[in-house]
Amino acid sequence: MKIKFVENSSKEITFEEGKQRFIESWGTLGSSWGINRTMAQIHALLLISSDPLCASEIKEQLNISMGNTNMNLRALMDWGLVHKNLKAGERKEFFVAEKDMWEVVRRVIIQRKKRELEPMVKVLDDISKVQGVCDHSQEFCKIIQDIKLFSGKADSALETLSKSEASWFVGTFMKMIR
Repeated sequence: MKIKFVENSSKEITFEEGKQRFIESWGTLGSSWGINRTMAQIHALLLISSDPLCASEIKEQLNISMGNTNMNLRALMDWGLVHKNLKAGERKEFFVAEKDMWEVVRRVIIQRKKRELEPMVKVLDDISKVQGVCDHSQEFCKIIQDIKLFSGKADSALETLSKSEASWFVGTFMKMIR
């Protein structure tokens, strides 16, 4: 099957070439989410697969080790981006990706908030108790309070975003860019 891929040319590419390119690009994008490249590539493969895949199929298609496959599948399930899909009569476990893009974005936001912002807010809470008794400590306390204020607002915004519906987000986003 040929797919017309528009980049800087109108060169047609095969389905397999397009699939490979998507998996590689999604893998690169994954590092922006705070996940490793292989984890993102497994997610990409499952995202575009019309049927659930077992670990050995994922291993073979991505040319990675079984240990790497299993470790990253567990991590994707922890993030809520991949689910097990049991097939009657099969002993193997099969996996599917969450296909609702709003849900994917929402789960990434929740995980990034939990893994990055919340620990930072905790540290800021702890160090904001430093007493400002000299010029250096007063400047330190002022900067920490500013960062804490910004972090609190970011935390609140991400919390609202993670609990919102896709339609609310799209509507709000469209108002912002007008």
